[in-house]
This record gives sequence, structure tokens and C-alpha cells, in this order.
Amino acid sequence: MKIAKLNLFFFLLTLSLFSCNQKSTSENSSDLSVDWISLFNGEDVEDWVIKISKHELNENYLNTFRVEEGLLKVRYDGYEDFERQYGHIFYNKPFSHYILKVEYRFVGEQAPGGEGWAYRNSGAMLHSQDPYTMTKDQDFPISIEGQMLGGNGIDDRPTSNLCTPGTHVVLNGELFEPHCINSNSRTYHGDRWVTAEFMVLGDSIVHHILEGRSVMSYEKPQIGGGNVSNHDPKVKKDGEPLGSGFISLQSESHPIDFKNVELLDLAPYKGQKSKLHEVLKKAGYGAFVVTE
Repeated sequence: MKIAKLNLFFFLLTLSLFSCNQKSTSENSSDLSVDWISLFNGEDVEDWVIKISKHELNENYLNTFRVEEGLLKVRYDGYEDFERQYGHIFYNKPFSHYILKVEYRFVGEQAPGGEGWAYRNSGAMLHSQDPYTMTKDQDFPISIEGQMLGGNGIDDRPTSNLCTPGTHVVLNGELFEPHCINSNSRTYHGDRWVTAEFMVLGDSIVHHILEGRSVMSYEKPQIGGGNVSNHDPKVKKDGEPLGSGFISLQSESHPIDFKNVELLDLAPYKGQKSKLHEVLKKAGYGAFVVTE
């Protein structure tokens, strides 16, 4: 009888400790914030920096980047010839660990003089160089690009691909040196809205996400290679890991609209794998790999 009472005592004690631990874990988890930051306010681009090739910093040539009807629009109605005047609009603050969420749609006709590959083509430049370090005639920022492509109504044309202006990544365990590679996404034809998400964890791993699944993953983004022109060579330090940088949206000759440009800042959880996993789970990204 005494043994039974003793066993019951230890059982109740263990249950109590387990409940306290579960409560503590739950409380700690609830303390983790999932606060999305709206990078685009739907009214203006005061928090953004414009750099168009062949033009000075913040010269918004022919009103290429404009805000209308609550949308950030890229337009070429004033262009007689595109003439490789590639443009980028940068959010004015760098980030290291984050999820970027962008809604976009391609509209209208390509600008005169736009190259064939730039048809329904734009992108989100991740871990980009500081726009203030770009030269007047530089075409693209040194960055990793989450390429956005729209379908032509007939052919397969995946989106959320990877391009590497002045950079390399490690893909499937090997250094990837070509310029672009397609994701395994579906094709999005017409002028429909598409939501692209990019999970960037410093210089460790990057996921391109569509419809809740990773359509491309790679590791160890770093400076290297070509596919960027007229840059300052002092900025392009080949082999240097890209652990942080600016975010920009692209102007490549085809009209495009952006809305709901949002970011979940994961930097507070850098180096804290369990907390990072918890906040990702809480935000709905629990299935994605955390290597930190």
C-alpha cells in the first residue's frame, strides 16, 4: 500500500513538472512575434531609392517608377527606345535574415527596344549591393535575383527562378556558376496576380516559395562571376559571402505592377535555431529547412 502511494506521488510530481514545462514552452512560443513589415505603403516611394542605368541615383527617368491606385507601377509610356536602361528601386534599409513576400502582375506591352528575353521579365534582387555604391552606367546591382517571369499564353515558363548578377551560390552541393536556372514552378499566363516569397537566412540557405512550397533552394550566396557591367571593381570582392544586403524590384522593359511588398524580419533569431524554427512554424513556414 505504501509503495502504491509512493508511485502515485511520483506520478503526480512528474505530471506536474511536465505540465509546467509545457506551459513554459507555450509561453515562450507565444512571446515570439510574427510581425510583417509593409515595405511599400501604397501611397509613395519615399522609403525607396531609385537607380536606373545611364542615369544618376534617384533620377526617376520618365517617371518609370510611379504609384497609382495603391500600386507600385513600372511603366515605359515615355520611352522611345528602352536602350538597356535597366532600373531598380531599392528599399532604403538592408536586411540579413527575412522572408520577403511580393505580389506582382505583368500587364500591357513591352517597351520598344526591349530584348526578347526581357518579355514579361522582372525580379526581386536579394542581398543586393548598396545602391549608393552603383556607378551611373551599371546595369544590375551585384545581388542574387529571384526572377519573375510571366507566361506567353502557350509555352511553359516557370517563375521564381534564380539569376546571379555578379554572384555565385551553392546548388545541390556544388558551386553554381551559370547565370540563370529555372525553378520547378508552374507557369502563370495572363495578367493574374502572383505571390512570390523568398526566405533568406543570411549566407546559409535561400528558399524561393510559391503556393506554400519551395520551388528552388540553394546555399552560400557569395560575390563572384560576371553578368554585371560597368560596376566599381572595388565593390565586387569575389568570394566574399553575402550575408546581408538591400532588396530591390526590377525594371527590365515590360510593364509590371507590385502590391503588398512585405517582410518578416528574422534577424532577432539569428543563431537561435530552435526559436527560429518556432517563429517560422508560427508564421506558417514550419516545413522549411533551418540550418542555423
